[in-house]
Amino acid sequence: MSGAVTLGSRVPRRHHRGRAIPGEPPLCSAAMHPEQMLRHLRAANALARRAVDAGHHPFGALLVAPDFETVLLEQGNVDAVNHAEAVLARNAAQRFEPSLLWQCTLVTTVEPCAMCAGTQYWAHIGRLVYGLSERQLLQITGAHPENPTLDLPCREVFARGQKALQVHGPFAEVEMEIADLHRRFWKAR
Repeated sequence: MSGAVTLGSRVPRRHHRGRAIPGEPPLCSAAMHPEQMLRHLRAANALARRAVDAGHHPFGALLVAPDFETVLLEQGNVDAVNHAEAVLARNAAQRFEPSLLWQCTLVTTVEPCAMCAGTQYWAHIGRLVYGLSERQLLQITGAHPENPTLDLPCREVFARGQKALQVHGPFAEVEMEIADLHRRFWKAR
């Protein structure tokens, strides 16, 4: 994990029904380049493999700084209620100011479930990049008792809030890599 970066104190953007409140700075319009997204998604998948090696479900997440390069936090899955994304978002909210988090990106192997999307929203992390959709995960796991997947896209969860988070995913370039790890894991359970 790379060290934290110190950035200027920007006030987070507040929204009402997806619109910015006048006078508040917007989410930085710069975008993570697709090659950066894919590199971070592969790093998150390596974390997911390490989570499996440690006896956990195959999910991994990173918190990437506003420079789109520096990894501030890494997290593998812990258990059925401590998903990688939710644990990472809670830790980030304790360690960093909301103004910094609003400019950061949560990168995760699989689209966040409703719990994780809500935790990201409340932690004030402004961007999301994910590799495999929740619906694709559901097709892999089916009705597995250890992963009763919710078929609820994170975009729908975020659309009910007052903040306009940026969401990028799924990515066909890494779907197979991520799906293969899940197929092997859930088939062996």
